[in-house]
Amino acid sequence: MLKNAGIAADARDIPFYAPTGAECAIFEHAYRNQLPLLLKGPTGCGKTRFVAHMAARLGRPLYTVSCHDDLTAADLTGRYLLKGGDTVWADGPLTRAVREGAICYLDEVVEARKDVTVVLHPVTDDRRTLPLERTGELIEAPPEFMLVASYNPGYQNVLKTLKPSTRQRFLSMEFGFPTLEAEAAIVSHESGLPQDRCIPLVKVARALRGLKGQDIEEGASTRLVVYCAVLIRDGVDYDTALRVALIEPLSDDLEILDGLKRVAQIALG
Repeated sequence: MLKNAGIAADARDIPFYAPTGAECAIFEHAYRNQLPLLLKGPTGCGKTRFVAHMAARLGRPLYTVSCHDDLTAADLTGRYLLKGGDTVWADGPLTRAVREGAICYLDEVVEARKDVTVVLHPVTDDRRTLPLERTGELIEAPPEFMLVASYNPGYQNVLKTLKPSTRQRFLSMEFGFPTLEAEAAIVSHESGLPQDRCIPLVKVARALRGLKGQDIEEGASTRLVVYCAVLIRDGVDYDTALRVALIEPLSDDLEILDGLKRVAQIALG
């Protein structure tokens, strides 16, 4: 039987997350049945917070890896290091997670080099093993171990996507931005700004998201809306807060920025 599969943490220690559907229940089903999970969705929509929330709810340690172009398989599994004149093996985050029965979260997994996905294959199928070629060790994952990965399919180009042979090893959930009211409630909770004052900020963010793929690569994330609300709560005027938190981070092109400002003004009415 799977240990620690219930709500194991004190509610005060669980990072805030507002569900928008059945994602929490699906995560728990995946955890109990030892199934890997892939989260897809735009930047800043809450994927990382969701994983932290679920790890705390389940009472499991969490190892988070922010993937990038230079991330190699050795960065995940481990390598030999010189220590005091001796050569010693140092586990990487994936290896530590497997040994401890923790949750390993690979954020933006498609940014990692291709040899990384090869390492994931044996821990994402019925073998649930992690071979360490350099040490000759074969680690069997305990029932509590879970692999979670995420990426933003709308941002990646054709050269950066998961191969079907990798993607089909995971359950998959699509994440998006919540409704206006729900997002305003989240922003209010995170920033301390009253919800009625957060609603105009969310309206601006939603209008800017409508330009994704046209003038800007990514729309305004919920994270940026929270930053904006924090500034306003701290006494910064609306126009300045909107400019530095919701406009300037989206582009460096002066003409595009002028257009974004006009969109924001229209959204505010």
